[in-house]
Amino acid sequence: MKLFQFTLLLLILSSCSKNQDKITPKERHLTESVYSSVTIQPDSLYQVYAIVAGILDDNLVEEGDVVKKDAPLVQIINNTPKLNAQNAKLTLQLAKENYMGSSAILSSIEDEIIAAKLKYTNDSTNYFRQKNLWNQNIGSKVEFDTKKLNYQLSSNNLNLLQSKYNRTKHELETAVKQAQNNYETALITTTDFTVKSQINGKVYALYKEPGEIVNTMEPLAFVGSANNFIVEMLVDEVDIVRVSNGLKVIIYLDAYDGKIFTGKVSKIYPKKDERNQTFKVEAIFENAPEILYPGLSGEANIIIAEKTNVLTIPKTYLIDDNKVKTDDGIINVTTGLQNMEYVEILSGITKDTPIYKPTE
Repeated sequence: MKLFQFTLLLLILSSCSKNQDKITPKERHLTESVYSSVTIQPDSLYQVYAIVAGILDDNLVEEGDVVKKDAPLVQIINNTPKLNAQNAKLTLQLAKENYMGSSAILSSIEDEIIAAKLKYTNDSTNYFRQKNLWNQNIGSKVEFDTKKLNYQLSSNNLNLLQSKYNRTKHELETAVKQAQNNYETALITTTDFTVKSQINGKVYALYKEPGEIVNTMEPLAFVGSANNFIVEMLVDEVDIVRVSNGLKVIIYLDAYDGKIFTGKVSKIYPKKDERNQTFKVEAIFENAPEILYPGLSGEANIIIAEKTNVLTIPKTYLIDDNKVKTDDGIINVTTGLQNMEYVEILSGITKDTPIYKPTE
């Protein structure tokens, strides 16, 4: 009697177990998506670098400040550029003085030209007077030749002085232009010691304190958009081929537990990160949280496809990706969309076909 009762109990338990593992396909709304991790970053985010080396004199802004484009962020000091600018200014002043000042070189040449013109006029008068007398056979040949030589020398000297004046004037003009260019270049170099913002945005981080050494290799600040944020996602290389711009994104942020936000894929970076075998994908919010900070993390699902009233079974009931166990044995099925829990059945079974969960 006891043996009969024990056998009956085993049969009941076995029957219950089979009934629990036996289901029929159900129609439901099915969404297929690609999973990714999420990091929130401000739009137009960039690291601020100095283009000159020196010592940090002052941070002209504080972390969290909203700044305009070209607003000064950091002041660096270095005496060498200032001294170069001062020397360039002195050189420019000297060049202008030589060209236009009271002690200009051209003034002395002009005085020489005036004297040369007077001598030329005098020698010319004497020569042509002596020539007229010589044509009348009056005077000596030596006297005539002397007057003629003086006239020619005066003419040549005047021409040389005029050429010297033109050449010197050109050289001085060139010297002024060169000095002006050098001075302006020195001033530009001096302004490089004031690092300015490249965008309208917010200062999210400052990396240096006054007195620290600044070089061109280390960032000084972290600046990005104050209001616009992007969703950075890392998508596995297996899934990246199914992602395209414009796809809907469901976003879950750890800082907003239980809340769901939506966005759209806006950019896909074509280069794979060899370290983690993922591709970087960006999305923009359609409904963003009121408060966002750089570095907020979470998860996202990129919606690949959606269908309503499709025949589905749990993925745990699928054998080798395309078979199910029925009362008639294991049969082939054609699958469609799938998510983490369910898979669409296109053919092979109907909603009235009982299927069984495969044993481990």
